[in-house]
Amino acid sequence: MRRLFPVTDETAAPAPGGASGEGTGREWSLDELAAAYAYPEPGPTGPVPWLRANMVSTLDGAAQHDGRSQPISSPADMRIFGTLRALADVVVVGAETVRQEGYRPARAREDFAAMREAAGQGPAPAIAVVTASLDLDFSLPLFTSPLVPTLILTGAAAAPDRVATAEKAGARVLTAGDGIGVDPARAVRALADLGHTRLLTEGGPRLLGQLVAAGVLDELCLTVSPMLTAGDAQRIAGGPAVTVPHRFGLVSMLEEDGFLFTRYGRA
Repeated sequence: MRRLFPVTDETAAPAPGGASGEGTGREWSLDELAAAYAYPEPGPTGPVPWLRANMVSTLDGAAQHDGRSQPISSPADMRIFGTLRALADVVVVGAETVRQEGYRPARAREDFAAMREAAGQGPAPAIAVVTASLDLDFSLPLFTSPLVPTLILTGAAAAPDRVATAEKAGARVLTAGDGIGVDPARAVRALADLGHTRLLTEGGPRLLGQLVAAGVLDELCLTVSPMLTAGDAQRIAGGPAVTVPHRFGLVSMLEEDGFLFTRYGRA
C-alpha cells in the first residue's frame, strides 16, 4: 500500500528496490491502518459524536453489483473495512442492507483487543439497525448471538408488536423520531447518550443519503474500485438531492492494486 496524500518524502520518492516505506507497495500493518484512520481526539469538553461512512464505488459510480458490495471490493478494502469497525463504538446500518448482505454481528478481533481496551471500548462494536417498519428476521445471528446487544433505531410510531418482538429477541430499541421514520440527528444523539461517540455507517445508499441530507455526516471513507459495471446499480447515496452540495475536503488517499482509499472530512 502507498500513501498518495498527504504527500511525504516517502510518497514523492519511493525507496528503490521495494524497500519498506510509505511510498512502497508493501502491505501495511493493522496498527498503521488504525493510525491512518484514527478518530479525532476528544476536545476540552470531552468526546463529541463523529460519524464516518465507509463505502465503495466503481469508476462509473456503482455502489453494488448484483445487489452486493463484495464483488467490487478487494482484500485491501476488506482490511480497511475491518480496521474501521475495530475503531468504532457502533456500526450504523440500514435495514435493507441487513437483509441484502446477510449482516452478522461484529466479532472481536484479537489484533485490536488491547487498543479497544485502552480506549474504554468493549470487545466489538455494537450494530445499530435503522428501520421504520422493524421488518427484520430476528432469528438471525445479528440478534441471537451478538457479543454486545444489537440496537434498533426507529420512530415513535413503530408498530408495538414489532418493537416487542425485537426486544424479546434481545435487541435494544431506541426511539429516534416522532413519527414512523428516524431523524438522523436524533439517532446520533441517542447513540451518543449511550456513550457511542465513534460512529461508523456502512450504508446502504438510502441511509447514507438521509445522513447527508440531514447534515450529520462528518467524514466519508470512500474506496474507488478500478472496475466498470454499467447497468443501473445504486450510487453510494440515494434519496432526494440536497439544495446545495455539501463540500468535503480530502484528508488522505492510499492506493493498493489500483484501488484508491480516500478519506474526506467536512471542509
